[in-house]
Amino acid sequence: MIHIFLYNLDIAIEAIKQNKLRSLLTSLGIIFGVASVIAMLAIGSGAQQEILANMQLLGTNNVIIQPIIEQREGEVDDEEEELYSQRRYSPGLTLEDLYSIQRLIPHVHSVSPEIIYDTQLIRSGQMRSGKLVGVNSDYFEINNFEIISGSNFTSIHFQEAMPAAIIGYGIRTRFFAGEDPLGKKIKAGNVWFTVVGVLQERQLTSSQIENLGIRDFNMDIFVPAESILLRYGNRAVITHRDIQAEQAQQSGSSGTTVRPRDENYHQLNRAIVQVSDNSYSVTVAEIISRMLERRHNQVVDFEIIVPELLLQQEQRTKRIFNIVLASIASISLLVGGIGIMNIMLASVVERYREIGVRRAVGAKRQDIQLQFLTEALAISVTGGFVGIVLGIGFSYIIEITAGITSIVTLGSILISFGVATVIGVIFGFFPAKRAAEQEPVTALRHE
Repeated sequence: MIHIFLYNLDIAIEAIKQNKLRSLLTSLGIIFGVASVIAMLAIGSGAQQEILANMQLLGTNNVIIQPIIEQREGEVDDEEEELYSQRRYSPGLTLEDLYSIQRLIPHVHSVSPEIIYDTQLIRSGQMRSGKLVGVNSDYFEINNFEIISGSNFTSIHFQEAMPAAIIGYGIRTRFFAGEDPLGKKIKAGNVWFTVVGVLQERQLTSSQIENLGIRDFNMDIFVPAESILLRYGNRAVITHRDIQAEQAQQSGSSGTTVRPRDENYHQLNRAIVQVSDNSYSVTVAEIISRMLERRHNQVVDFEIIVPELLLQQEQRTKRIFNIVLASIASISLLVGGIGIMNIMLASVVERYREIGVRRAVGAKRQDIQLQFLTEALAISVTGGFVGIVLGIGFSYIIEITAGITSIVTLGSILISFGVATVIGVIFGFFPAKRAAEQEPVTALRHE
């Protein structure tokens, strides 16, 4: 059987060589079809990897709570203004809210606050603006940070509000170049912090920073939340001055400086809740919303974000988009198959005498059919190989010129090449069958 196939393959190659231009034009549909499918699947794989990377950045099981200032719209009349001035009091998003969530809601694995202050970082005559972030010890595990040197915060750091710090990789590079930062001090604002750990560098693209609403963590300094509240101020604490200002606003006194109603009164800038299983994320988010609304005296001054739902929607949209693109690209393969069938039918007519001679010297109908089927398959397979090379090239060109991540996988190559081979067999079968049905006498008389 192999001997017969190789014999027919040799005849097919000889026929292709005699009609090089026609064979090339015939295989163009297959070539560009395979190349297009590989390029589209590569873009889809790149998008999938980007979404998975984003999920790792945000945390697959995380629920994010962000404080907002209560917003009101519409025209103001005297009655509404009076109601507005007597609106319900909310303490804002606090550490106590966060730890109550961990204590009372099932399936909550861990929680962490974020208290962010913009400040000036100073060391050895160098200064740079940066962010001081108050967190707890669970923060780094929740956000998939790795401490490459030193250690995490201990309970004593929080109990005594110690000025300890874990620095981002960029801070280490800028302020501690060529030296071990552990045990050394860096000044943030008016406070000196002792470095107890260094985070591994986290690579972030500009699109991730913009689309995910995250910042460059490499240039942050992380300190215990209690330490930052003690040394930099606690927005949730009501002072005597705040009470005087509130009384002045209610009495309409114009001689006292009053804090604006929309000033940030939240203790936390953000809170992260990690759920034990992502299947509970939506349910836990709903319970958190009801719980916080009750704790905040029915004032909705927060919003809850489930990153996984947003990323899943993005993933679904991109998957549909990629399927549509791959389907459009597959049309080229269909057109290529039609081209193969068209040319093979013309080739059968041109080679009637050849068919008649082969039948006259003893070739069976099965032999003739296999000959033309092998020729169609050879054109299709050759076009498939060329298409694979072009498809890989197109993928890299798209990645370089458009800035879109593309990943060529073995699966995409095998799928596109397999489809091209099947199309060659399907669309070559009818011309081969027609050639095999020719009677020897009629074929020999054909001019």
